[in-house]
Amino acid sequence: MRAHLGLAIGLTLTSGIAFVGCGDDSSADVFDTPDTSTSTDTGVAVDDAGTTPAPDTSVDDATPDAPIVETIVGRCDYQNAFSSAPECKAYTGAAWDEASAADDCAAVPFGTNGSFVAGETCGFEAELGRCTVDGDDGYLLVISGDDPSQCSIAQTACDTFIGGAWAADPVCEGGGTDDPPPLSGVFIPPYLDCREPMDGEPMGDGPDGSVCTQTLISACTEPGRRFADYASCDVVVTQRPYYAYPVEYDTPDDDPRLEDEAYMGELAWITEQVEACACTCCHSSEDAPSGSSGWYIEAGPLWIDTVDDDALAMLAGLVDSSAFGTYPPEENNGFDRATTGLPTTDIERMQTFLVEEYLRRGNDLEDAEAYPAFGGPLYTQSLYEPEACTGSRGLADDGTIEWGASGARYVYVLEADAANPGVPPNLDLPEGTIWRIDVDPSDAPIEGPIQYGQLPDGASQAWPLDGDPPALEPGKTYYVYVLLDVGVPVLRCLSTLEG
Repeated sequence: MRAHLGLAIGLTLTSGIAFVGCGDDSSADVFDTPDTSTSTDTGVAVDDAGTTPAPDTSVDDATPDAPIVETIVGRCDYQNAFSSAPECKAYTGAAWDEASAADDCAAVPFGTNGSFVAGETCGFEAELGRCTVDGDDGYLLVISGDDPSQCSIAQTACDTFIGGAWAADPVCEGGGTDDPPPLSGVFIPPYLDCREPMDGEPMGDGPDGSVCTQTLISACTEPGRRFADYASCDVVVTQRPYYAYPVEYDTPDDDPRLEDEAYMGELAWITEQVEACACTCCHSSEDAPSGSSGWYIEAGPLWIDTVDDDALAMLAGLVDSSAFGTYPPEENNGFDRATTGLPTTDIERMQTFLVEEYLRRGNDLEDAEAYPAFGGPLYTQSLYEPEACTGSRGLADDGTIEWGASGARYVYVLEADAANPGVPPNLDLPEGTIWRIDVDPSDAPIEGPIQYGQLPDGASQAWPLDGDPPALEPGKTYYVYVLLDVGVPVLRCLSTLEG
């Protein structure tokens, strides 16, 4: 299944990044929607009877590039949980019927208040545009809005993450060259935060007894302390799409685990490990900015029951989550996240408990093999195979780099066979990087074109660390990779210079 535009557009509009958080029970296409009740505030035009009339699907003056859809099984009206904007998904592929479409609507990725209406298509009074995905499981995504600054981002979400065909509404016909304001959901890069110990706590392992913590979603403070006391969760949640949603769980009062001292002792240790790590920024009702997102450690003595099976498999290290990035243990207060999805100071102990819990639920290890790698669009980006640049975009013979109308915060020139850049701290500088420039999160994105080796105003050189990058070689092929923000590429292609 292709990634859902509701995921991509919400993340690009609000947090500038398209992947899920620490232990989130979703990949890119499946998400437990917190509330599937019908919304009365979706932004969809309604008639006097309170129903949404089906717009004319033929091409007209209002939507000049709108696709002609012959068959509509129905539509799903929902609110994107990140952008808070109304969206609509119309089911057009031959594989859909009313039952499967209604089920899909009840679990729209990162959407809330999903409401299915049979036999009708989508339409808003104000639209940025429409993204058409072909195939038997194809669909039409309609994005509401009237802000031209969001147009290029919406088109990037459709083209890059979905692989769909974008048709702009008149508000976006000019290309939407205006950039979002600085610090509007921008990814804040990690940094080392050293603080004095909390009152009553022992001296730390940092300089002069301080406690030093990397401020990143995959990072941890010293064991036995709480991450939120020594680093900023407000920074961390810019690095992962976050919103609060409740989960339901049913743990009987007479559950035999409650009387199992060994089990409860190990769960208490797991809890302490979670509290020391940035996972609590999403999965603690005390530390998360607006409430917990999915599973949370305050959910009674057996909070582990709030973790879905797929998330539990990831936390146990049964499913790959390397696309999220990680520090080595020696830089992360002894916590390892390369083996298990949940950082830990004792890999064997952590894995033993979580795997046994996964099996206790009636799963087997083969079930875990069926889960896709965690990371959603971030993971699929790591698999991307670039093709030749087209038109004026890419790297020209004179060193000009052009990427189109979107702003950019990260610009790479890499060897042709280099890996795709990922997230910090260990995936954002792949081997084969020749030149990289960054824009500080407090500054506005830069606009192209720029010149290879020359820093535009507002940018800094991240690679090489010192001196100028090597001269471009005639006849050589280079990989040009430009991002609006971490995880949000706007150009990925190969340029071959004339010999």
